[in-house]
Amino acid sequence: MNLHGSVTAIYVTAEATAPMTGVASVQAVPGAGLDGDRYARGAGTWSAPNRPEGQLTLIESEAVAAVTAETGTPLDPAETRRNLVTEGVALNHLVGRDFRVAEVVLRGVKLCEPCTHLERLAGKPVRKPLVHRGGLNVIIVEGGTIAVGDTVREAAR
Repeated sequence: MNLHGSVTAIYVTAEATAPMTGVASVQAVPGAGLDGDRYARGAGTWSAPNRPEGQLTLIESEAVAAVTAETGTPLDPAETRRNLVTEGVALNHLVGRDFRVAEVVLRGVKLCEPCTHLERLAGKPVRKPLVHRGGLNVIIVEGGTIAVGDTVREAAR
């Protein structure tokens, strides 16, 4: 697999339904999530001890732009409620694979399909346009700092 993309934005929020806040960098904590984010605090809408795949979510900037173009409704990446926005990475292909964002090793667990909760918080009809391109749920295998501009690449074996 030839994987080479980048992180274009990072979002966190301390509370389940609070607006996402853009940050320049963040600590990824294995077994928890992003420092300061609702899921690392166990305060996310979908937080549960038996649901480790919710540690971190990613979405492609290309998917966000496509939804805006197709629907005519502007969609800001923060409105997707995903933590990392990437560019140049086919996230659907990373299910079951390990990959790196800077020094952090992540494992794609499953697609992060959109739901009515997301649509309600965004206040826009985005659920259907985001089906199969709503992002990726991952677990943090090895922690560290993730920053805007970091490279997304294959994990060395």
